[in-house]
Amino acid sequence: MSATFDEALSTFLSVRPRLFRIAYRMLGSAAEAEDIVQDAWLRWQAADRGLVRDAAAFLVTTTTRLAINVMRSARARRETCTGTWLPEPVDPGAGPPSRAERGQALTRGLRLLLETLTPAERTAFILREAFDYPYRDIAGVLRLREANARQVVTRARQRVRCCHSAPPHPVNDMTRMRS
Repeated sequence: MSATFDEALSTFLSVRPRLFRIAYRMLGSAAEAEDIVQDAWLRWQAADRGLVRDAAAFLVTTTTRLAINVMRSARARRETCTGTWLPEPVDPGAGPPSRAERGQALTRGLRLLLETLTPAERTAFILREAFDYPYRDIAGVLRLREANARQVVTRARQRVRCCHSAPPHPVNDMTRMRS
């Protein structure tokens, strides 16, 4: 292994847990999140890393964009699905940094988020609320102006507030069995 490959691997591994959390929160599926992280690794290997100013930002942006693509595809598939879609549970034995990062942004509203927000709104909301990303960086990920990114976050917050205050949907017996 070359020193360049070792550096690339070390950089990727240091950011990998965050990449997984971002992908999982956006997609609600551990398997899909792992696939996204693997795709991000492949893109990181193929990238001209000499041109990358901030490796973590590159990897987060790549992961986020890949997840948006999957969400758009998944949304189209779920529109034809007749059953209730819920995210997979994540490993509750994750370490303290992982639990702390989830914070208030990942409460009961997460399931509602996955269904009610557009991919851009979901991405902006998660990056802002769960990871405290600046609007400038969110705008870069979504390829928007900063003012537009603020508006997307505001719209997502309003939708989440609206959904959170609505009465919960009744749970059928099959859903209870899966929990």
